[in-house]
Amino acid sequence: MRVLGIESSCDETAVAVYDGTRGLLSHRLYSQIAMHQAYGGVVPELASRDHVRRLLPLVREALADAHSDRDSIDGIAYTAGPGLIGALLVGAGFATALGSAWRKPALGIHHLEGHLLAPLLEPKPPAFPFLALLVSGGHTQLVDVAALGDYRIVGETLDDAAGEAFDKTAKLLGLPYPGGAALATLAESGRSGQFAFPRPMLDRPGLDFSFSGLKTAALVALRGRDLQGPVRADIARGFEDAVVETLAEKCRRALVQTGHTRLVIAGGVGANRRLRERLAAVGLNIGADVYFPRTEFCTDNGAMIALAGCLRLSAGMRAGLGMSARANWELGSIGV
Repeated sequence: MRVLGIESSCDETAVAVYDGTRGLLSHRLYSQIAMHQAYGGVVPELASRDHVRRLLPLVREALADAHSDRDSIDGIAYTAGPGLIGALLVGAGFATALGSAWRKPALGIHHLEGHLLAPLLEPKPPAFPFLALLVSGGHTQLVDVAALGDYRIVGETLDDAAGEAFDKTAKLLGLPYPGGAALATLAESGRSGQFAFPRPMLDRPGLDFSFSGLKTAALVALRGRDLQGPVRADIARGFEDAVVETLAEKCRRALVQTGHTRLVIAGGVGANRRLRERLAAVGLNIGADVYFPRTEFCTDNGAMIALAGCLRLSAGMRAGLGMSARANWELGSIGV
């Protein structure tokens, strides 16, 4: 089974070819970061228009890299949601039209399922079942993954996602878009312990998260301070330490509660170096194996969509002739 994967849920246009026997054959990605930087965030209309421009050239490049043509492709997978509806419609329309022209099945994939399965792209993939920490700009969830399509959310954020809190705090610090990565870079030169940020919801049982208060704590820490010295980096470090410790402790609790011995990290915040180190230590301490996708597959990419499509098509799942695009889509509702 060889699948062409298309990702266009937000501000990256990505295409990949995945083979069920040989693995990932190619992946191409075009990031819109430079275009959106002037606005301090993603402009949905601009994102959609750029996907229109980029998709066909990227498909041609990915097919050439994989030494594949339309006859060797068995199916097309595309991100059907959640995401920016205009951006999703571009990818969904392109994929279903291509599938019709090539007479290949086109299957809509849940964006978060793609992230959950991204570690399966690695040379030593995790086996089902496992516990997953899905941590990104839009989502922070702990997911009990029993099998393909069998997902149960055991904990999630009650307000901001961890990545969203990173981005908003970075904006308070005057850092450029995208703020989360810039904040992590600044924190590398910061001193730990200079600012005491709260560890939200660690003082009570349960697996849910809350990160909105950390933004307020950052705002209070910044008030009236001269940011020309090491203070800004110290605040970034204090904020990062608080998020990392909170995520790590909730993962430890979830592993104990569910009895899983495998922990998968997925989503853009999963590229954070300190988070990776802390979660690896948690796994070592309680005897659990921890799996990360390589950093290029933490953020949005076509490889994870092609992989998810290959697994679902191999399992016999097919879609009708219509296309699917959903701005909001609960992960636990997708099934097999």
